[in-house]
Amino acid sequence: MPMKNCRECQHAVSEHAFACPNCGAPYPAREKWDGWGFEYKSKTTILGLPLLHISFKFSPNKMPVPAKGIISIGQFGIDIISISQFTIAVYALAQFAIAYSLIAQIGLYFYQGYGQFVRRISERISIF
Repeated sequence: MPMKNCRECQHAVSEHAFACPNCGAPYPAREKWDGWGFEYKSKTTILGLPLLHISFKFSPNKMPVPAKGIISIGQFGIDIISISQFTIAVYALAQFAIAYSLIAQIGLYFYQGYGQFVRRISERISIF
């Protein structure tokens, strides 16, 4: 079985190891590891944001990587148009959302919203 050194502790590990037996680093034989899951960013950008960002990815510290773009799809989204579980967007289709206009199970909106527990922000905050 081919062996390499762990990128964190330099302990000898299999190239196919999921974790270092010495320090616990995930995928220790890889030169770098930036998390697991799926992520796609379009090369086309508008105002420095990708036109499309899809992120169902977790970083090495097990935190979800938010989708940030003009159109985003993922577990977390911050953008203009979002399809996510949790999101802050202009237009959102989400489980939990804060948006200008949305369809959500639970959400706060400025203009228009539909969903089970969806309320206008001005009804929740007395300064509007």
